[in-house]
Amino acid sequence: MKLLLKTAFQSRHNITLLAVTFMLMCLVTLASQMEIFSIGIITKSGPGFFDLFGTEVKAEAEAGQSTQISVKRILKEDIIANWDLIDTQGKGYITPDEANAYLAKKKGGDIIVKGIALIDQYFPVTKNLRNLVILLIFVALFKAITLFLYRFTTRLIAIHVSRDLRRQYFEHIQSLPLSFFFKYNSGSLSSRVVGDAALIAEAINACLVNYIQTPFVAVTTLTLCFLTSWQLSLIIFVGFPFIILPIIFLAKRVKRISKQIQQNQERFTSVLLDFLSGVQTVKVFAMENFSLRKYQESNEKMAALERRSARYDLSSRPIVHTIGMLCLATALIYGLYILQMSTSEVFFYCGLLYIFYEPIKKFAEENSHIQRGIAAAERLYEVMALKPDITDKVDAKALTSFEDNIEFDNVSFRYGDNWILKDLSFTIRKGECVAIVGPTGAGKSTIVQLLPRLYDVEKGEIRIDGVPLADYTQASLRESIAFVPQKPFLFVDTIGNNIAFGRTFPKGQMEAAAISAYADEFITSLPKGYDTELVEAGKNLSGGQQQRLAIARALIKQAPILVMDEATSSLDTLSEMHIKRAIDNLRGKMTQVIIAHRLSTIEGADRIIYIEKGRKIAEGSKEELLASCPAFERMWTSGQFSQVP
Repeated sequence: MKLLLKTAFQSRHNITLLAVTFMLMCLVTLASQMEIFSIGIITKSGPGFFDLFGTEVKAEAEAGQSTQISVKRILKEDIIANWDLIDTQGKGYITPDEANAYLAKKKGGDIIVKGIALIDQYFPVTKNLRNLVILLIFVALFKAITLFLYRFTTRLIAIHVSRDLRRQYFEHIQSLPLSFFFKYNSGSLSSRVVGDAALIAEAINACLVNYIQTPFVAVTTLTLCFLTSWQLSLIIFVGFPFIILPIIFLAKRVKRISKQIQQNQERFTSVLLDFLSGVQTVKVFAMENFSLRKYQESNEKMAALERRSARYDLSSRPIVHTIGMLCLATALIYGLYILQMSTSEVFFYCGLLYIFYEPIKKFAEENSHIQRGIAAAERLYEVMALKPDITDKVDAKALTSFEDNIEFDNVSFRYGDNWILKDLSFTIRKGECVAIVGPTGAGKSTIVQLLPRLYDVEKGEIRIDGVPLADYTQASLRESIAFVPQKPFLFVDTIGNNIAFGRTFPKGQMEAAAISAYADEFITSLPKGYDTELVEAGKNLSGGQQQRLAIARALIKQAPILVMDEATSSLDTLSEMHIKRAIDNLRGKMTQVIIAHRLSTIEGADRIIYIEKGRKIAEGSKEELLASCPAFERMWTSGQFSQVP
């Protein structure tokens, strides 16, 4: 519950909306009570003869005890005595207004009569049909307007809370390290930001109803009930525990099942995403039935949990409704036949009883939404509570230029308990093109992830221009590095926007980068050129075209350091030759760190660093390594490096 309140009150705008919602909630409650009262006015037939002239007397009950009962007969003396009390001016006749005024003052008078007498002082309705119609129309419009505004403001709160949560969640996960994204799968992360945020917003709405509106309605309506008849109001206290206890019982189970449903939704979403991302493999291996079985297993688990949740959700209202109807029937019988209240008064009281019990009935339903929201909030804030492992120092400075070299000084790094790099040392001077090679799992990709500080080293130090990476701000460090990954990331937008990647560049500069990456030739052949829309992950382009766009994106950044992690792996021979020429043209202009297996990519490198099992084995030119490093020679002669003729 604290998490829900924290979410609702974390924005000043939301606090203002909550204040407005509370005011409208009060007005809606007042409108409902006015509605019941106006119907009571219509059903009021006028003062009865026994109401005006009868007096309550003591009579012996059958059990022999003296009991106060309503009068069953009227004496002539009673009529004369009461006539003088009603006709205070001695006119010799009695008007309805005088009769109602008398009954309003009479001890134990009808609350409807008292209300009518009060209204008649300012806006006569008893003998003016037009005024009565105006009153009814006013009450109806007042109820309609306040109800709309109340529901609209509560919906606005839900929309704003959901929007704010999605924004905060996305901002937060962007600050978390790569290790976080390996721990949580994409299905889990996406379900939390979309599904859980909506459940939390819905729960906050339910809280407004359950913990603000319901108590307010209960207190104000119960007060009116006591003013109408304290004897009938005791019925409420008898039925109230029978309503609250089932709600508490069901709420605990709904919360537990909600957590199970949300956890299963993550697995369910992951199965679906796995199929969508690997649909080609599934079809090539003809494993549709296997995928379907996995999907059906998760689907059936989801359905079973939803059935259990539905049983608890749907059982609450019938229980509350049954108890409420029993209380209502008891009030009708007791009021009409025991207390001998007027029909309009009993009708008014039962209307109040309906207003009292209706939010309590909804309490049971809304409480299930609250429990789901609490479970969702716990899951969402489980991620929000995680602190980024990599943060800027208070005195961190910006890396404004790259002047000298990059140094790896006895760098060690591990994933969990598995050491990937061990005491690795080398230096890359400004303007050099250095290739890092080695067998699979040697730690090559880890090196290029440590350089932009996606991870922090465990031991040793990485320095740029003699300054440790931790002394630079992360933003300035990464701005100084252009990165081309093995698998390019392309988003749903135009080709031009994919190259610019959130920045604004002149069209000529964009075209120049595309020409340097040899992407311009296929872009200009498309119907809309740079304005061509890419589909999800750039599926309407070939692998080589996607990679060339990624290289153009890196080149347009004009960063002093260029890192290429198997960037030419998806290119055909001709495209790779073009990229090699582009890289050669950058020699001396950019410091290049290249991870590759193809001879055509690394043969022109100034130096090649060969690593194995996280350690540097050898360093030098291609010819020097062929002569001095048997492992490199074996890799070379085995054909792992494919030479382009």
